[in-house]
Amino acid sequence: MLERDDFSKRYKSNQSIAIHEFLYPLIQAYDSVALQADVELGGTDQKFNLLVGRELQRTHEQEPQVVITVPILEGLDGTNKMSKSLGNYVGIDEAPDEMFGKIMSISDDLMWRWFDLLSFKSSEEIQAVKDQQADGMNPRDIKISLAKEIISRFHDEDAADNAEHNFLNQFQKKNIPENIEELSLEWKEPSILLPNLLKESGMTESTSEAIRMIKQGGVRINEDKITDPKHSVSKGEACIYQVGKRKFKKITL
Repeated sequence: MLERDDFSKRYKSNQSIAIHEFLYPLIQAYDSVALQADVELGGTDQKFNLLVGRELQRTHEQEPQVVITVPILEGLDGTNKMSKSLGNYVGIDEAPDEMFGKIMSISDDLMWRWFDLLSFKSSEEIQAVKDQQADGMNPRDIKISLAKEIISRFHDEDAADNAEHNFLNQFQKKNIPENIEELSLEWKEPSILLPNLLKESGMTESTSEAIRMIKQGGVRINEDKITDPKHSVSKGEACIYQVGKRKFKKITL
């Protein structure tokens, strides 16, 4: 275990190492023994754990497994690996408009990393696009092509075209997108606080998230920004609600 670089450095500098940090790679490695694995595939961040599997297999007189690692895909923030728990991910089952907006939000540098790891284009084709950018092509247009390729893979080409149209219409022309989902929300009281409405309608996962978005200026009603988390909506009102840049619903209370 102490051959691992970060463990070795912490041990030599008298920094604490919790016992579960040793147990995790040990237990994961024993999977290889139990399965008598020939090959194990994992991300580059799992290399140490995979190699421990080879060591345990030797002690159990098994042929050590072949270890294959793949690069880690950085998420929307361009720093951390893509993870749902970090909120920096693009879900393959998300709506095309949501996927398109997220992909368009990544940095120009990260865009090329995503091309390398996610695009089905050859290295030569990707280099040709890089040359086009060097000759003056707008990175936004290149990012659009990446977004459409990914959306076409998990939805279809028509969905990708529609997502592009809605994105350009919404963000370049600053219009409300077409085909907004409509929802009738039943509520016993004569009015409802806006955070509760956003949570009950599924526009946020919780009232605390709704309050945070309101305070940050990320919530609009009929295009008017709402910054008061105590804002209430009366029964009978039918309005278009926007949370963040991409979530829209027409809600009738």
